[in-house]
Amino acid sequence: MRTSLVLLSARLLDPASGSFLPGTALAAAGGRITAIGDDREIRALADPSTTVIDLKGAVLTPGLVDGHLHPVSGAELTHGLDLSGCADLDAVRRALARETAGLAPGAWLHAWGLDPNVFADRPVSTAPFDAVLDGVPALLLLFDAHSMLASRRAMELAGVDGPRRFDQASAEVVCDEAGRPTGLLLEDAACELVERAAPQPTRAERRDRLAAALRAMAAAGLTGGHAMDANGDSLELYADLDAAGELPLRLRVAPWCQPGIDADALQTLIEQQGTGGALWRTEGVKLFMDGTIDNGTAWLERPDCHGESTHAFWPDPAEYTRVIGRLHRAGVPTATHAIGDAAVRHALDAVEKAQAEGGPEVRHRIEHIETVPDDTLSRFAALGVAASMQPTHCCDFTRADHTDNWSRRLGEERASRAWRCRDLWDSGATVVLGSDWPIAPYPPLGVMAGARHRRPGRDLTQPPHGPQQALTPLEALQGMTVNAARAAGETREAGRLAVGHRADLTAFAADPLTTAATDLPDVPVLLTVLDGRPTHRDPSV
Repeated sequence: MRTSLVLLSARLLDPASGSFLPGTALAAAGGRITAIGDDREIRALADPSTTVIDLKGAVLTPGLVDGHLHPVSGAELTHGLDLSGCADLDAVRRALARETAGLAPGAWLHAWGLDPNVFADRPVSTAPFDAVLDGVPALLLLFDAHSMLASRRAMELAGVDGPRRFDQASAEVVCDEAGRPTGLLLEDAACELVERAAPQPTRAERRDRLAAALRAMAAAGLTGGHAMDANGDSLELYADLDAAGELPLRLRVAPWCQPGIDADALQTLIEQQGTGGALWRTEGVKLFMDGTIDNGTAWLERPDCHGESTHAFWPDPAEYTRVIGRLHRAGVPTATHAIGDAAVRHALDAVEKAQAEGGPEVRHRIEHIETVPDDTLSRFAALGVAASMQPTHCCDFTRADHTDNWSRRLGEERASRAWRCRDLWDSGATVVLGSDWPIAPYPPLGVMAGARHRRPGRDLTQPPHGPQQALTPLEALQGMTVNAARAAGETREAGRLAVGHRADLTAFAADPLTTAATDLPDVPVLLTVLDGRPTHRDPSV
């Protein structure tokens, strides 16, 4: 097999050990690493058709993998007005006014990234924006992507004029005491009522947006991602890009399993496992045990300060447990969104019950885990359940003094248990790091930095939230390499620099282990390689 790629003059960093390998060069063929050695011997493996790149001392690691992201929906949701930089209601109103000024008559306004902290002590509703959105159909997605605000005109066009009932127990069209919608829609089922009234992008537009988002991720150093949805025609879009040679990330896709699923639909999810293309596969199923703390739809063992977050996403949590058992017996790995302490506990209970009833060895995982008590920590390692964490959520959406919406809802005791990355790591859990993009930015260096400094990315002078929960530089790197491979059952072919492993690689201008956490997001990514093929190459190399 001919050598397709040769990388020279590199510092080869093995995240499993945290040390540099003795070689300085690497060769790849057939999408795999075929040789590691010094420049002279590796250069000798090249022929005239080989791509040869001199990395000039750059640090080369296994390709970085985002443990939780939503490529297709993210490409859609981040199209429009970005409100993530608005710190108060006046800033939101100004941004909306600028946007509406350029809209054609009758056109819809789409915005995303709205932080509920801008409302301070006021209810989250469209009331503060009614004047600026008068007659304008508008959808304002809150940062958690589990809730949105719909303007009066948007609600009118969608025919939503009162409360509704949903299979998703925490979904709600929030109404005032008179039964009139406030504009706040909680969870996917409620949001869809209004979203489907808006004009929809063409398939070509959606494909182009997805392709652009994935190219940007590759340029940021990502070679892979665990995609936590397969809604609509997502899989067809991945297949299209893959067939055209335009898929720059290796994707592991987990379709959703929603409350109310029947036996036939569950069997379809099981039969779908392992299908895919050269660079993407359907591997696993995504379930939800609750919503989010910020909008009062998490499942907590004690209500939040508003008396909310008291029930599960599944109207009958026992049915969720039965579904987990069925998937476990079929050998299907599951990933459960569980944010509140009650949700995490129930998800662990379900896995424990499934394992006790027998079946194959299956790698299950829990996503988010925003607040959990001490007695929950050791159960992850005991059950072999991976802890999928997004530390930048803690950094960017909460505050060290607990004056933010998330912390105020939980109260001091539970807010002090925010994103326990360190405690979970020390308990023996496999901690996987990710962004949950589009909820938070996808650049992996920013994710690793947040796991280390736990400060707001927009203002690193602010104090850290729970600095005792920070990870070390090596642990942060392992969270996006070694542990991502372990959670996916791919330790024999991914997560390390070793002959026979995938030639998925990322090269940096500086050592991510010795660069200060606050400087890490600014380190240039010089080269990203997927399956032995460069997907991003800085002009300097």
